[in-house]
Amino acid sequence: MTAVVTGLGALTPLGPDAESLHRGLLAATSGVGLLEGGEFDALPTRLAATVARENVEGRLERTAARTVERVQHLALIAAREAWEQAKAQDVTDPARVAVVLGTAVGGIAALPGQTLLVEEHGPRRVSPYLMSALMPNASAASVALHLGVHGGARTTASACASGAEAVAFALELLETGQADVVIAGGAESCVHPMTLAGFAQLRALSRRVDEPASASRPFDTARDGFVLGEGAAVLVLERPEHAAARGAEVLGRVLGAGITSDAHHLIAPDPEGAQAARSIGLALRAAGLTPADIGHVSSHGTATPAGDLAEARALNRALGGERPPVTAVKSCTGHLLGASGAVEAVAALLALRDGVVAPIRNLDDPDPGADLDLVTGRPRPVGRGAALSTSFGFGGHNVSLVLAR
Repeated sequence: MTAVVTGLGALTPLGPDAESLHRGLLAATSGVGLLEGGEFDALPTRLAATVARENVEGRLERTAARTVERVQHLALIAAREAWEQAKAQDVTDPARVAVVLGTAVGGIAALPGQTLLVEEHGPRRVSPYLMSALMPNASAASVALHLGVHGGARTTASACASGAEAVAFALELLETGQADVVIAGGAESCVHPMTLAGFAQLRALSRRVDEPASASRPFDTARDGFVLGEGAAVLVLERPEHAAARGAEVLGRVLGAGITSDAHHLIAPDPEGAQAARSIGLALRAAGLTPADIGHVSSHGTATPAGDLAEARALNRALGGERPPVTAVKSCTGHLLGASGAVEAVAALLALRDGVVAPIRNLDDPDPGADLDLVTGRPRPVGRGAALSTSFGFGGHNVSLVLAR
């Protein structure tokens, strides 16, 4: 069954909403900068793509903003944008509205500061909101709470594939009749010395601190790792008959999803991309499409040396002789971990809406090992009506989505 999309929301390093994400990608704008503060001085990299303060502050009621962790704050803003665009609040049974939000690490950024408070001042200084901040399900629960919906609040936690898996799970809930509407997406905010140090120890991060805007370089020969980012993106998905009955504007469709696991390594992808390719095949089969129907690919494209090549092999294996244009959102936004798959799905739907796919920023010298039709220089027209969005996460999680106008 096809699910229709009636609302889109995003809060990213490129701006406060979904349209600013779309405009920023088409203009190949960089959201990457250098972190300020002494706590970052000893790190091998201070690169990050963060959401501007003015795009967060004042967008929630004071009590809500004070009692939720930043990742929940971002999720709520994106969810409200999507929900308001969908205009479903007055004509939808709240018991038939579910929430599925993905995250890789949830509110872990709250823990180090609270640990320091315990060490310096004792346990009575710990915030009463610490446990709700740490719960991985807190973003989904907060969205359900603030929007007043009762169809279940679920959380996907499949590393960097979490946001895409949330959309796939939403499709399943609609197909099986468990919900009429699902608020689905992902949120992440863990730009902290601890997480930066951990990723740096894995040699996963770019260290191009002298030129931040050029640091995120998916598929480029000079790529040296990803740039950690933060943000949120949310889609409102509905059963087609439900959307039609209430006269909702349809912004796009989710046609199919495919989920597999590499069972190869906890950190490294399978270099041959076999199971990643199978996730693409499953998504196409569920959508009732062939590789020839795909007009463009919104790639995972992290800019890690091994990851980009594994993805390129997976795409070529799954798409055969077809060579749709490939873009990479993370060249502009950085890597939003558990939010990235949802961000890229929103970007793909907006690209389909306007019939144009954004170029890959910083792609000056394409890696010959990534034998793909990579979009460079300027936006390119999209001729076909379907898009493929791929997401791959630590632990070997592979999720592919097929989207359409």
